[in-house]
Amino acid sequence: MTALFCDHTADFLRKVCYNGAYNADRVTGGIIVEAKYRRVVLKLSGESLAGDQGFGINPAVVEDIATQIKKVRDHGIDMAIVVGGGNIWRGLAGSAKGMDRTTADYMGMMATVMNALALQDALEKQDVDTRVQSAIEMRQVAEPYIRRRAIRHMEKGRVVIFGAGTGNPYFSTDTTAALRAAEIEADVILMAKKGTDGIYDSDPNKNPNAKRFETLAYIDILNKGLAVMDATATSLCMDNKIPMVVFSMDDYANIARASFGEPIGTTVGGEGV
Repeated sequence: MTALFCDHTADFLRKVCYNGAYNADRVTGGIIVEAKYRRVVLKLSGESLAGDQGFGINPAVVEDIATQIKKVRDHGIDMAIVVGGGNIWRGLAGSAKGMDRTTADYMGMMATVMNALALQDALEKQDVDTRVQSAIEMRQVAEPYIRRRAIRHMEKGRVVIFGAGTGNPYFSTDTTAALRAAEIEADVILMAKKGTDGIYDSDPNKNPNAKRFETLAYIDILNKGLAVMDATATSLCMDNKIPMVVFSMDDYANIARASFGEPIGTTVGGEGV
């Protein structure tokens, strides 16, 4: 493991010693220890921004999430975020009630941009430089998604939030996370879930004997029909060999723990799986 000696404070190390290809997850006695991940994609569901109220945006919850994201960014890890819109609107729900599926999905994309702007506001109030990039052009509120620009933002220490999904109907924000992770060459997708601390062989809320998997292969998710992410997103991660960590959002500190490589939740498609 590579290490660099420096007697300065952690903040100085982050600003001066970080060279864009090197990350630190802790500073002890002047030694920087290499982090497990260099660049991560955090997938947040829309419901996670609603908190216990279940609908809309809870500013206090968004602030707590932003605090954890700041902690990750302060340790030199590139952070990109894909946020869902289920706290405001779900395209499938609208379609099930007779609405045109394409129209309903575009409404869902608008909801993700609203969530992205709320998260950007919370991050910038904590002095975290943030950019929102939208797959649907809306220049007054967000940048258009441009891969090279997104990577450059992260290299400059900014957090990038991807809104409006892929910009296409019929594709979930899980698929967006897989696609963006492949495009920006992320080391891992961090899948934050509410109400569960990993992947189980059955619903732990209904089956007290449900077994949690520590590690899992993507093909097992498809074969077993595990409801982690949709088949399109699963196949995309499997084809591009992108590992994923599924963990609980009930404790917001898990965002930082997962980003630092602590063994929490379920790891899918990792080394040796």
